[in-house]
Amino acid sequence: MRWKLNSSVYKRVPSRETAMEPDVETPMRMPEAAGTGPSWRMSLPHVCVATLTSFLFGYHSGVVNEPLESISTDLGFAGNTLAEGLVVSICLGGAFIGCLFSGSIADGIGRRRAFQLSALPMIVGAAISALTNSLEGMLLGRFLVGTGMGLGPPVASLYITEVSPPSVRGTYGSFVQIATCLGIIVSLLIGAPVKDIDRWWRVCFWVAAVPATLQALAMEFCVESPQWLYKCGRTIEAEMQLEKLVGPLNVKSAMAELSRSERDDGESVKYSELFYGRHFNVVFIGGVLFALQQFSGINSVFYFSSTVFRGVGVPANLANICMGISNLSGSIIAMVLMDKLGRKMLLSGSFLGMAFAMGLQAVGANRQYLGSTSVYLSVGGILLFVLSFSLGAGPVPGLLLPEIFPNKIRAKAVALCMSVHWIVNFFVSLLFLRLLEQLGPQVLYTIFSSVCVVAAIFVRRHIVETKGKSLQEIEVSLLQAQ
Repeated sequence: MRWKLNSSVYKRVPSRETAMEPDVETPMRMPEAAGTGPSWRMSLPHVCVATLTSFLFGYHSGVVNEPLESISTDLGFAGNTLAEGLVVSICLGGAFIGCLFSGSIADGIGRRRAFQLSALPMIVGAAISALTNSLEGMLLGRFLVGTGMGLGPPVASLYITEVSPPSVRGTYGSFVQIATCLGIIVSLLIGAPVKDIDRWWRVCFWVAAVPATLQALAMEFCVESPQWLYKCGRTIEAEMQLEKLVGPLNVKSAMAELSRSERDDGESVKYSELFYGRHFNVVFIGGVLFALQQFSGINSVFYFSSTVFRGVGVPANLANICMGISNLSGSIIAMVLMDKLGRKMLLSGSFLGMAFAMGLQAVGANRQYLGSTSVYLSVGGILLFVLSFSLGAGPVPGLLLPEIFPNKIRAKAVALCMSVHWIVNFFVSLLFLRLLEQLGPQVLYTIFSSVCVVAAIFVRRHIVETKGKSLQEIEVSLLQAQ
């Protein structure tokens, strides 16, 4: 199935400012193509503030890894594996709920206010977790944090895509993955003294409230998304925000580009409308892409790599450091290459690299015949898998989907597709150890490797290249594709 979006069903909604709208069939470009476009420096501060959400996502994902034993001892549920598992995984439930509502919130109150709203449960949840003296309080705090974790990243993907110049949009999109990696690494560093300092785990949670508070305050000084303002019919405000992002000389051409996108004109797209008709193809592709990302086995590697490393004699701390370095290195390389090689090449190459790496782990699982060689294959396979993931499969979907979704459905469609991510993440994490026990590592890793090959084929057949194109050019080209 290729792109089959019939342009005849995508009639433009009449604009309230029809006098300034050009013919949608006329190709237009901002002056950037001539070398006089907006400077990337103007949008950089706004993007950096937005990526604090991703830093928090990474921090809260790893904050309980080291302190979990101390938390369980202090709160009286040491030895209760179910309770310990809930402390780690209850964030997933909160994240699913936050993600599911993120589209409606981002469309209803705007991107800036949505960021501030996502910071609120992270601040309150971190405070409750730091102050609690019971398991119930810890679970409540972690659940609240999870809702913020689910709400923030989809809004960040939307916002960064909508405020970034086309020439550096891929680079800025990679900031999300880099910030997530940094959050995980910082959480591991902050948690390191937990076994030496009594109740240090409470400090770990208090630290998380700092960047959340900083983002809530800094968003007051950031621009609102011109895409959202224009979609709501607030043309003058959109023009004012564009001036802050592209400069006075480029505002007119930027507004001309913006006028090519669809507007709501008071009509709200319902979630049910994303499952049929003209919107279904792009939403289906986005949902499948996130499902394949999770079915590749990436979170089984992140969550259970310590078990694999310990099984071959590598200490857990060293394993976490190696994983963090591998993840961060790949993310930095992706940042450099995203606007040079393009999204499609990085994504397909990433999945193929993951397939090869998972194959190494499947071979390495045969310790009976390989002996000590299996150790190198297993450890090398895990590190190569994480590196390959961070080169494309990690950062690209969150950047690509806001690019290919029309302005009218962008927020809700991103929220729906990222909800698929959380659902599949939950089931893979829940069933991994059981499947590992029932099928054995060779069979399970072979399945993961096969999924990565299928994902690479899917990308080659169904994903379009968006490198260097404005959002309006992408939208018009997709809507006119037969």
